[in-house]
Amino acid sequence: MSEALTARLFDDADLEPLDPFAVFEEWFAIAQQNEVNDANAMALASVDENGLPDVRMVLLNERDERGYCFFTNFESAKGQQLLANSQAALCFHWKSMRRQIRIRGAVEQVSTEEADKYFASRSKGSRIASSVSDQSRPLESRAALAARVARKTAEIGESEIDRPAHWSGFRVLPTVMEFWKDGEFRLHDRVQFTRESQTAQWSRQRLFP
Repeated sequence: MSEALTARLFDDADLEPLDPFAVFEEWFAIAQQNEVNDANAMALASVDENGLPDVRMVLLNERDERGYCFFTNFESAKGQQLLANSQAALCFHWKSMRRQIRIRGAVEQVSTEEADKYFASRSKGSRIASSVSDQSRPLESRAALAARVARKTAEIGESEIDRPAHWSGFRVLPTVMEFWKDGEFRLHDRVQFTRESQTAQWSRQRLFP
């Protein structure tokens, strides 16, 4: 696996523009080959109505030149927090590689077409689960959840299941991307990219570890 961009990333003499999205793709490809499970797992941080940070693990489902997408129940805690305050932070930590990528930026909702397409790509069991779960709200017992799933499964039979109105996705639009690579004696390599907006040029800065 080529690490040409990684070599450039940590070369202080390389002053040519470097695209952090491309560096992400290089690292992500390596992670997909080396991580035992869920190379696309990422920590998602948001804040509640009191400004208290909230973090949980989610999966990166889609990505493109705009940003990084995950899908969820908009009535969940994270859904409500992001609808109220459309800013978030992500952290990918690949322990086997001893590398980490941190991302910060504004959040936008994905389009109806994007949400429909991804929902349709999921297994039928996952689609049923998404339609019956009141995510983040109190649940009296595991048996009650299983009963909901059984009822919904019997109700739809062999029919397809439509995407619930409360289920869609968010896209994090990076204005900060930081790449961290483990070094001996805690002399880690750490490079941060920043930009003022999604259309602005990136600037690159090495940081103390």
